[in-house]
Amino acid sequence: MKLTIQKSDIKGTAKAPPSKSYTHRGIAIAALSKKATVNNPLISEDTKATIRACEAFGASIESRKDSLIIKGFDGKLKVPDNVIDVANSGTTLRIMTAVASLADGATVLTGDASIRTRPNTPLLNTLNDLGAEAFSTRNNGMAPIVVRGKMRGGRVHIDGSISSQFISALLIACPFAQNETTVMIKGELKSRPYVNITIDMLRDAGAKITAEGTNSFIIPPEQEYNMKSYNVPGDFSSASYMMAAGALCGEVTIKNLFPSEQGDSALIGILEKMGAKIRWDEKKGEVNVSRGELHGIVVDVGETPDLVPTLAVLGAASEGTMVIENAEHVRYKETDRLHAMTVELKKMGVDITEEKDRLIIKGGTLRGAEVHGWDDHRIVMALAVAGMVSGDTTIDTVESVSISYPGFFEDLKKIGACVKSHE
Repeated sequence: MKLTIQKSDIKGTAKAPPSKSYTHRGIAIAALSKKATVNNPLISEDTKATIRACEAFGASIESRKDSLIIKGFDGKLKVPDNVIDVANSGTTLRIMTAVASLADGATVLTGDASIRTRPNTPLLNTLNDLGAEAFSTRNNGMAPIVVRGKMRGGRVHIDGSISSQFISALLIACPFAQNETTVMIKGELKSRPYVNITIDMLRDAGAKITAEGTNSFIIPPEQEYNMKSYNVPGDFSSASYMMAAGALCGEVTIKNLFPSEQGDSALIGILEKMGAKIRWDEKKGEVNVSRGELHGIVVDVGETPDLVPTLAVLGAASEGTMVIENAEHVRYKETDRLHAMTVELKKMGVDITEEKDRLIIKGGTLRGAEVHGWDDHRIVMALAVAGMVSGDTTIDTVESVSISYPGFFEDLKKIGACVKSHE
């Protein structure tokens, strides 16, 4: 599906959607508990994949207006009757691959074409070291994946430079191992805030996890989760596009953004440093952003990979040079986002250079173009903001926003964006 975006002057209020990251983890932890309610969940294509996977392992999940009522399997999984299809959700694949190691039998997990290109070797190797059997059917570390339990536990090392999802997956599953587990991270742990989110939520559910230094976690065996109720916060990753739109095209107030462990809240400080007018009322959970004379800066995205498409557009529409660095792990998302943003912004007249682990963007005038969304929700939403600056921009594969922010284009229209469907 295609949409055309015209130059827009916006003003209004939007509500940040619930966090995708917290929703995934809330569903998984609740399913590993006895019975729990997840309030204010994000219901999107990705989180539906996690719901289906948990049901395949024996959970009963009832969707109500603003909550999910989850009758869990209390750590005692059944072997799924069929293959688990995670669709386009990498978080579901990684978490459920680890959870599958707790089942007394074999589980097969796969997904769409994009998922079947995403690396999982560090997680598979670690699960084997912990006593489970885990392998890629094509011997390339990518889905389809087969996992046979049960995990015993032990002392393991895992590479932290590709995806924090591997670490979060282990932290969720390892408390149910038969023996104590120590997880030690090799190299730089990228996207550390997502691991912090996981640990906070697990501790809320009664799990015992001890951090030794910055890169080692000790997990006692044969634990139980006791999540009763969890409230999902608003999503800073999804709100980043609205913030960028306010900084470039007018003024917007975004509600439902309270302090949390989300690393992408760093965008508030980044925008302020770039010259946007921005205020965050933490008590009300409201961020107000208005247009300013923006200039490029250097941003390290080691902990905030999902901000890269947003930052690339901000840099393209600002004065001076924007450098987005420490970003190689962004190549292993739904698409190679460094390459995708380079290709599409060049179509819009941007002077952008792609290197192994960074983008160098010389800001200037964006011009309208026909651009490809790469079937990637974050690429599509970022290009929509670029189109609001340039005008006359047509984006394809816009349906992919259903992965994380189903109401994105409706929310844009409400604050004054000029969006036309080609349906």
